[in-house]
Parts: sequence; C-alpha cells; structure tokens
Amino acid sequence: MKQKGQLAILTLIGISLATPGFAQQSGEATYKAKCAMCHGADGLGETPAGKAMKANSFKSDADVKASDADLIKVTKDGKGKMPAYTGKLTDAQIQEVVTYIRTLQK
Repeated sequence: MKQKGQLAILTLIGISLATPGFAQQSGEATYKAKCAMCHGADGLGETPAGKAMKANSFKSDADVKASDADLIKVTKDGKGKMPAYTGKLTDAQIQEVVTYIRTLQK
C-alpha cells in the first residue's frame, strides 16, 4: 500500500512539473497566432501593424509592473485599437498567453 501512495505522489509531481512547460508551449502558439502580428515575436510592438496601431511593448515599465489580472483584463476587453478576445480565446488560453508574455519580459 505504501508503494501505491508513493507512486501516486510521484505521478502528481511529474504532472505538476510538466504542466508549466505545456502551458508555455500552448501560450506561445496562441501568442504567435493571435498577438505576434502586432506585438512582434519579441513583444516589442515594432511590427508594421504594431506601429500603425501603436501597440505597446511588453517590456515597457507599465507592462512589466502590471499584474497578470491587468494583462488578462486588457486581453479580454481590448484597449485602444486592440480588439477584445473574450469569446475568441478561452480563459485558459488567455492565462497561457500572459504566462508566455512574462517570458518575453526577461
């Protein structure tokens, strides 16, 4: 019985360690499909569409200091010329994109 409990714990640890990597990959794929055309692959907003729409850089002080909840809200509701993604992306996809954006800020 003790071995089954240990196996269950090891399985849960393995799943928890694998999940962030999966979320980052999924967030990266969604970012590339929905965000990169304006914000750029590097998140700087220096694409032709990004310049035309005045897309912000994710490395700006404001975005680096913004909470995940703030970034999620902007993604869901839109801001300026950025469209709202409520109904276009799931809450999980939006969270995964925000997690991926944090990797671009490093």
